[in-house]
Amino acid sequence: MPYSPTDTPRIDPAAALIFIINAASGSSAGEAKRAVIEDALQAAGRQGELRFAKPDELDRVAQQAAADALARRSAVVAVGGDGTINAVAQAAHGAGCPMGVVPLGTFNYFARTHGISTEPAEAAQMLMQAQPVPVQVGTVNDHVFLVNASLGLYPDLLEDRETYKSRFGRSRWVALGAACMTLLRAHRQLRLQIDEGGVLREVRTPTLFVGNNRLQLEQVGLNLSDHPARALDDGRIAAVMLKPIGTLTMAWLMLRGAVGTLGEADSVESFAFQRMRVKPRLAYGRRTIKVAFDGEVTRMRTPLEFRVAARPLYLLKPAPASVVAAAQAAPA
Repeated sequence: MPYSPTDTPRIDPAAALIFIINAASGSSAGEAKRAVIEDALQAAGRQGELRFAKPDELDRVAQQAAADALARRSAVVAVGGDGTINAVAQAAHGAGCPMGVVPLGTFNYFARTHGISTEPAEAAQMLMQAQPVPVQVGTVNDHVFLVNASLGLYPDLLEDRETYKSRFGRSRWVALGAACMTLLRAHRQLRLQIDEGGVLREVRTPTLFVGNNRLQLEQVGLNLSDHPARALDDGRIAAVMLKPIGTLTMAWLMLRGAVGTLGEADSVESFAFQRMRVKPRLAYGRRTIKVAFDGEVTRMRTPLEFRVAARPLYLLKPAPASVVAAAQAAPA
C-alpha cells in the first residue's frame, strides 16, 4: 500500500526521545538497559527520557508517552521484547507519532526485517541517526500486530511455553518440550466461517495464522517470490491454515516448518488478502476466543476482522550509510 511521504511526521532533533522500558526483568537488567541508552544518547549529543513500566502499566505508560512525543515532535522508543514492542506500537500508531525499537527479544523478526540491529547497544546507536519511515501493520479487531496474529493451536502453544519457562527457565530446549506437550495434548479443530471480499466459505482447521512479516514466513518455507502473498508489505497480509490433521502429521509439519519447507506440504493452505472477517463457531453462550498477536495472548470478541491498517506506523529506520557518514563528517 503506497503511503505519501508528505504525511510522515518530522522529528525535532533537539527534542528528547522517550524510551519505554519493561521493568519486569529486575533492577540489574533495568540498569543495564539504562546504561546502553544513556551511552548512545551521550555519544550522539541527543536528549532522552527513560520511563520504566511494569507489565500491567505498559499500555497506559506507552499511551501517555506517545501523546507526549507527538506534542514535542519527538518519538517514543520501545526497549524490550515482543510484548513491549507491540504495546508501544499500538500507542504510537494510535497517536500518529514516530516509534523506534531497541529489541531484546529472541527472534526479533520485526527489527531484522527493517534493518535494525538485534544487538541493543548497536540498535540504540543506529536509532540516533534514524528517520521515520511509513511501514505497513496489520490489525485484528483494531488491535495492531507487527509480525503475526493467530488463533487455535498457536495461542495454546504460546501459553504452554510461558508456563514451562516459568517452571524450568528460559531455553530453547524448554520451548521445544513445551511445544511437544502442546501437540501431544488433544486439540480441537476450529470451525470457521471466513468472509474474504464477500466470498464466504466454511473451513475446519487446528489453527489460523496471519502474517505481516516476510522474513518469518520465508523462514518456515513460504517462498513469497512466486506466492500470492508476494505483495506482502505492499497492501496485503498472508493467511496460513492447516487442513484437519492428526497429531503425528502435526508434528511432521512442525519439523518441516523448522527446516523451512512448510510451504511444500499438501496439508497447508496459504493466501493473501487485505481484509478478512472470521467468525468461529463457539460453544453456546461464549462470545470470545483466544487470539495471539506478536507473542502475546488475549481473548477477543468475535467475529474477528483481520485487515491491513489504513494508516502506517512511522518507524525510525536506520539511515543509509552515506547519510550517516555525511552527518558525522559535517562540522559541529
